[in-house]
Amino acid sequence: MTDTQQRVKTLGQVAVRFSGDSGDGMQLAGNIFTNVSAGLGNSVSTFPDYPAEIRAPQGSLGGVSGFQVSIGSGVHTPGDSCDVLVAMNPAALKQNYRTVKSGGVVIVDIDSFKEEGLKKAKFETDDPVKELGITAQVVEVPVTSMTKAALANEGMDPKSVLKCRNIFTLGLLCWLFDRPLESAAKMLRAKFAKKPAVYEANAKVLQAGYDYGHNIHASVSTYRVETDEIRPGVYTDVKGNEATAYGLIMASEKSGLPLYLGSYPITPATDILHELAKRKDLGVKACQMEDEIAGVCSAIGASFAGNLAVTSTSGPGLALKGEAIGLAVMAELPLVVIDVQRGGPSTGLPTKTEQTDLNQALYGRNGESPLAVVAPLSPTDCFDTAFEACRIAVEHMTPVILLSDAFIGNGSSAWRIPEAGDYPEIRPNFVPDELKATWKPYMRDPQTLTRYWAIPGTPGLMHRLGGLEKDDLSGAISTDPRNHAVMVERRRGKVARIARDIPRQEVVCDSPEAETLLVGWGGTYGHLYTAAEELNAEGIPVALAQFRYINPLPANTAELLRRYKRVIVAELNCGQFADYLQARFPDVAISRINKVEGQPFLVSELVEGVKELLNK
Repeated sequence: MTDTQQRVKTLGQVAVRFSGDSGDGMQLAGNIFTNVSAGLGNSVSTFPDYPAEIRAPQGSLGGVSGFQVSIGSGVHTPGDSCDVLVAMNPAALKQNYRTVKSGGVVIVDIDSFKEEGLKKAKFETDDPVKELGITAQVVEVPVTSMTKAALANEGMDPKSVLKCRNIFTLGLLCWLFDRPLESAAKMLRAKFAKKPAVYEANAKVLQAGYDYGHNIHASVSTYRVETDEIRPGVYTDVKGNEATAYGLIMASEKSGLPLYLGSYPITPATDILHELAKRKDLGVKACQMEDEIAGVCSAIGASFAGNLAVTSTSGPGLALKGEAIGLAVMAELPLVVIDVQRGGPSTGLPTKTEQTDLNQALYGRNGESPLAVVAPLSPTDCFDTAFEACRIAVEHMTPVILLSDAFIGNGSSAWRIPEAGDYPEIRPNFVPDELKATWKPYMRDPQTLTRYWAIPGTPGLMHRLGGLEKDDLSGAISTDPRNHAVMVERRRGKVARIARDIPRQEVVCDSPEAETLLVGWGGTYGHLYTAAEELNAEGIPVALAQFRYINPLPANTAELLRRYKRVIVAELNCGQFADYLQARFPDVAISRINKVEGQPFLVSELVEGVKELLNK
């Protein structure tokens, strides 16, 4: 066996973290590496970690941008730590060195570790590795100078040359993990389709990085990563926001309703608007509005006119949309409100993730204003949950809030592109032919309490809707106290009956020995699932229930919670879902694991948190 063969590590999963200045292209390099890996049959999970200070000075600690991806078999999280860290400058090293596993590899652009760069990162010596006490294998690569050498004859200006450094590291990582360069080059070609000269330069640098890897094979181990057995089909890497947009398009096709999006661009939801704006070929109408209120009001108007109407936002925008959403509740119009949550309150942490808007989604309107709330579990699940939000909105004539978050909205997973035939038809609750002669605006399906939908311009179905309370049948303005009580109860009952039309809550990692139920909701699924697996492997039987349907809760929720001696709710807030469950099921003793740091859970945090609670 050769020395090279001896140094190949075979791993079930491996995590890589790209890190550099905001603008260094870490997200692009990470995304291409992820896509290439997904195409090889790897499970993938990503965590793009954008700097809180978007315009921080170059080389500063506050401007470090990161992208972590875990690839392999059975991957559910980006990983608590990484096997390989790429640090493009001293600040990136200082901010991320703690994430490297023992025995891991740190690749640094040694060209950037000069006096000026060290000073900006607030190092006190000229030996950052020693100063930080790094014990991982450090590989010093002259990324900048090698990139300049590769492009010496291209006639490019110095700034454009430096923009290619990220692709050099991508080429090096492709060698390190045996990723096909052809796939990476194909993605670069698509990225720079309108700039062939830029593509040619990046392709040359990509090859240079790969070749450099060959030259250092004796000094660093390479990795072979296990793949999953996958269902045949076409696979790609998809971000949660992209999957959300595609789910809306599928719902439009399956409902026969034109899709309308009225939105103000807000971090981290803007990509939904961008993606739908590209889809005029599918009949999508996407309007960038001047503010949040205009966005939701235009969507309400579109819904009244018979469109599948959507507005997208984040927490501060949801607060601004509250009054208009209340109008949609009273008018009983289908409306999908997508909230990609970020750290709050107020402007808060625009680029960071939390689950801080649950209370706002449930209660953040004046008066009694019930509506449906759903939450996707992963980047790929954003597709299915967006489709389901549209189905509930259209078939039950109610606003639906979809609570995504920055972690799964910006993060990505390997995705099998679905077949349209796998999804059900969505049936709008139009006024039945037999009722058209006697129809009134608030006539309802007696089984679901759903108001019938009359499209403006339909002969014989002229009507008005608005924010003043209406008579329970005629739709005329009413101030009768008893009528108001009836209307409030019917709107509440309509949302409650949606529980008949959603799946029962499932439990995973369950066993007859499990007396503890770990509970989560939305985008924390991957971390909670991995934590439950690790606890079970240690001989601590724990089951997991991850909720996608928040309001109404699945019909079996009470029975499920009461089945276990201990219920532990873990969420990225101060306990909003735990409070919600406790209020509904006061006989259930609920413990809590909470985190509000603008960062996703670490699996280790969850494992230790469960152990600590069980030992009390």
